[in-house]
Amino acid sequence: MNKKLSSILSSQMKLSSISLFLLLLVFSCNVKREESSINPENWSKRIAHINDKDSLEYGKSYLSIYSQIYSTTEHKTHNLTAMISLRNTSDVDTIYILKAEYFDTHGTSIRKYFEQPIFLKPMETTEIIINEIDVSGGTGSNFIFEWKIPKNCPQPLFEGIMNSTMGQQGLSFTTQAVRIK
Repeated sequence: MNKKLSSILSSQMKLSSISLFLLLLVFSCNVKREESSINPENWSKRIAHINDKDSLEYGKSYLSIYSQIYSTTEHKTHNLTAMISLRNTSDVDTIYILKAEYFDTHGTSIRKYFEQPIFLKPMETTEIIINEIDVSGGTGSNFIFEWKIPKNCPQPLFEGIMNSTMGQQGLSFTTQAVRIK
């Protein structure tokens, strides 16, 4: 009798385990995943108040980003994670980033990352991460950055690092912004 009861209990536990696994699987599929690092707290800690009378130099930079690249043919794409690096290259001056706006392949604005200017202390870096599942930018996405720096200060450096891994294969490359104004 003990063997029979033990066998029944074992079967019940296996069935319960499978049911629990399937239940977790179904609910995990409905979880909304974050597509891009739009953490307002990151930017709110960096808000800068710039006086219009300050003698800061204005600049604008363009950075190409690839949230997808073509693979094999133009009909097949491969998704990438993109890390956008905003760097202050000055070792003495604080700089100000006025705008970081993300555009898709067609030039349509996808999102702005902050509404007020932010600061970067000397040699400081901050990042924007666009997750692999966020393909809203497509194969020709890009950023426009507007910034202000003190006179004789080196301009900020904006870089994109795109990567993806599948199994034992990895893909990684970088882009650098160009000043357009």
